[in-house]
Amino acid sequence: MAQGKKLVIVESPTKMRSIQGYLGDGYEVLSSVGHIRDLADKKDIPAADKQAYGKYSIDVDNDFDPYYVVSDRKTKTVAELKRALKTADELLLATDEDREGEAIAWHLLETLKPKVPVKRMVFHEITKDAIQAAVGNTRELDTDLVDAQETRRILDRLYGWDVSPVLWYKVKTGLSAGRVQSAATRMIVERERERMAFVSADYWDVEALASSTSGFRVRLVRVDGGQLARGTDFDDAGKLKKAVVVLDEKRAASLALAVDAEGVGTVSKVEAKPGTRSPYAPFTTSTMQQEAGRKLSMSAKQAMSVAQRLYEKGYITYMRTDSTALSTQAVQAARSQAVALYGDTAVPLKPRVYKSKSKNAQEAHEAIRPSGETFRTPSSVSSELDREEFRLYDLIWKRTVASQMADAKYETTTVTVAVDTSSTPELDTQSVEFTASGTVYTFKGFLEAYEEGRDEKRNSQDTSDEQSLPVVAVGDELRMSDAEAKGHRTTPKPRYTEASLVKALEEHGIGRPSTFASIIGTVIDRGYATKRGQALVPTWLAFSVVRLLEEHFADLIDYDFTAALEDDLDAIARGEQKRVEWLRSFYYGSDQQVGLRQVVDNLGEIDARALNSTRITDTATLRFGKYGPYLEVVDPTAPDEKPRIVNVPEDLAPDELTAEKAQELIDAPVAGDRVLGVNPENGKVIVVKDGRFGPYVQENDPVSDDADVDESTGEVVEKPKPKRGAKKDAAPKPRTGSLFRSMSVDTIDLDTALQLLSLPRVVGTDPESGDEITAQNGRYGPYLKKGTDSRSLESESQIFDVTLEQALEIYRQPKYGAGARRASSALAEFEADPVSGKPIRIRDGRFGAYVTDGETNVTIPRGQKPEDITFEIAVQMLADKRAKGPAPKRGARGAAAKKAPAKKAPAKKPAAKKPAAKKPQTDAEKAAARSAAAKKAAATRAANAAKKRSE
Repeated sequence: MAQGKKLVIVESPTKMRSIQGYLGDGYEVLSSVGHIRDLADKKDIPAADKQAYGKYSIDVDNDFDPYYVVSDRKTKTVAELKRALKTADELLLATDEDREGEAIAWHLLETLKPKVPVKRMVFHEITKDAIQAAVGNTRELDTDLVDAQETRRILDRLYGWDVSPVLWYKVKTGLSAGRVQSAATRMIVERERERMAFVSADYWDVEALASSTSGFRVRLVRVDGGQLARGTDFDDAGKLKKAVVVLDEKRAASLALAVDAEGVGTVSKVEAKPGTRSPYAPFTTSTMQQEAGRKLSMSAKQAMSVAQRLYEKGYITYMRTDSTALSTQAVQAARSQAVALYGDTAVPLKPRVYKSKSKNAQEAHEAIRPSGETFRTPSSVSSELDREEFRLYDLIWKRTVASQMADAKYETTTVTVAVDTSSTPELDTQSVEFTASGTVYTFKGFLEAYEEGRDEKRNSQDTSDEQSLPVVAVGDELRMSDAEAKGHRTTPKPRYTEASLVKALEEHGIGRPSTFASIIGTVIDRGYATKRGQALVPTWLAFSVVRLLEEHFADLIDYDFTAALEDDLDAIARGEQKRVEWLRSFYYGSDQQVGLRQVVDNLGEIDARALNSTRITDTATLRFGKYGPYLEVVDPTAPDEKPRIVNVPEDLAPDELTAEKAQELIDAPVAGDRVLGVNPENGKVIVVKDGRFGPYVQENDPVSDDADVDESTGEVVEKPKPKRGAKKDAAPKPRTGSLFRSMSVDTIDLDTALQLLSLPRVVGTDPESGDEITAQNGRYGPYLKKGTDSRSLESESQIFDVTLEQALEIYRQPKYGAGARRASSALAEFEADPVSGKPIRIRDGRFGAYVTDGETNVTIPRGQKPEDITFEIAVQMLADKRAKGPAPKRGARGAAAKKAPAKKAPAKKPAAKKPAAKKPQTDAEKAAARSAAAKKAAATRAANAAKKRSE
């Protein structure tokens, strides 16, 4: 870089390319690719500092001093930034202008230690005018915002690392607890508890067709002046909350017959009410996530990812904001566009002003809107955006334009029709009244551009569909026909969707909208909830976790307490509260609250068994174990006997496990060993089983003549096992073979079972090395094996179909790197990644499609299709994954422990002469022996191959 250039650092490669084009040759724009450092892992802390920082990477006794280190994946990035800084005459930190962006800028400053002037460059949209204006209006780093973000990071580390281990020991390993994550999980579980406790009530009404010049549907509302029951008249226990008339099926049917018999009704009342509807405020982060969920079926995480791309490409303003305000230029742009599209009457005389609820003036950016001083219409940018980007941009554009448009005006007319039923004496009812409502918009106003979506409502069956009503007057006679009795049942509160959960979190003041997407993602990834359509269904695991937190960490999971923490963090961001004092109060306690440390140190005894138990009936208890939920059923006639275990289907929601459903599962016949037939080669019986780790087939000795076989199912009925006696020689284990994922216990036949038992299948012999090539199925899917060299296959069917020629071609491909697969195996290919310099590809893996550059792999999120991934999206996904750092390897500690004995091997000199004389005994010795054998075999093959080439 030439002397005199200014170095601009942003956090995103896409943002980097956009901004470079606006600043020209006098600037060099580089990307940090997210955070460059984070709290250290324990292994990265020097021995001298372990006592102070070892537990949390935070010195809680020294003003909660954090121990930060540069991520292994960011050392190359930091080196590049330092090299560029050496020849720069000024550093501009241009990360996002929220707390996290301010913290990234601070970490860059702490790591790079620049000796040139440093300025903070902020902007809320990436347009040429905005970027050039930002360069001329720089500011200092906002240390209050940095303090707020660092406090949040330290707080979450203390909370997670103190509470999560309790979950590991008492519920299940690998779980996590988080300040906002746990509160969100509790909300989902509490809603399910309400649904489980809910008792539905049945009620009936009557609908009929009323006709004058045209027909319209009317619904029964009163019987002899008494109000007819609706769903809202019942409480959650199925009891009436007030005095109303409740019809049963028989009486409703009788009323319907009486109305048809009478055939005539009289209009007794016509009521018309005018009304207005005002437009919605422009999008904040929260409302954008909600609407993207309702209208576009996007998850919160997906919506934020798409919005991030739109922002970095310069199409919308910054997408993490609590503000509903629009700049003067944006208001004028919205009004002008509304007039151009919908006419002069589309906007009010004065511009609309929306007040933000955010207390943080320093963070009160604009609302999310199209960027620029004039808005580009969706049609004008459709060719520049991918499908998801276009859909979200269209939503944001409509919402912004509509926010400055005029009110909608309407008139709602309600017609009441009375029917005399006194001519039916057996009915014992003198008269009934029906009503119908219709709404007519006299001026659509903002509804020309946009109407907000709605969440699911309970008892929605009571809401009449809007219809057009004819002009009628009081006293008019209408023909009544097609009367029909209709039954209804009250419904519980609907489960949360991502959209409604975001709304609930915001209403409770829990978390920040910018973090909602990652919070909900964590709740799903940890197995606390699954998605059924758009609904979030809690798992029994979540019930156990929430129960533990409620009983032993009640304050930490309290909604008001969690919301108060957010208010305190906001106060730190405004400079009204000191970081260290607040952390000390949270961790050690104060007069106002019990500290986290005190709570953890005084947990007392926790009954894990009780924690993971939910009583369903007097004899059946739902328990959550290592392999998931199951019913433990006690025989009331033999309560001391070992309880029976009944599996609970994974897709059964907690509120669906009623006492009746539990009994159905208990009474269901137990699937035993279904006989498929006899192996013609050896006469052994082939059976299919459904085991703990999945279905499989097994080869057994022939069934003796006196064995009992259920003729209807083909299942062998086992005889009682004899009591234990003297030990016998271990019988050889029968051959087994796991069913493929595409196979079913109910449909598998003998021929397929024999194929599975024949695995691994010998494909042929490598003519060069002489090694046998086999095809088989493993933990990570189908693969080929040649000695110790294995290669993945595309599908399970290839295990039986792949030929020797095809296998040899697969082995000719490089095992790792950019050429690891044939070109046809990549779903899509892009240019080289700007960080690794290697081509980016989309591949189809065992766990779904993923993006890779040969070094970093990122699974494509649920709800997003491979064809929707563009080069920019792929670059950002890889950058985000690198920013998170490598995932901890499973069993890393165990592996380290197994390696330790190997260091002592040279000390055993006498034994070294006869390595085969002593068989390895411990797991560590066995692992070392296997590793040594594999290395020796590989070396031998390499030598043989080299020898053949030289010949």
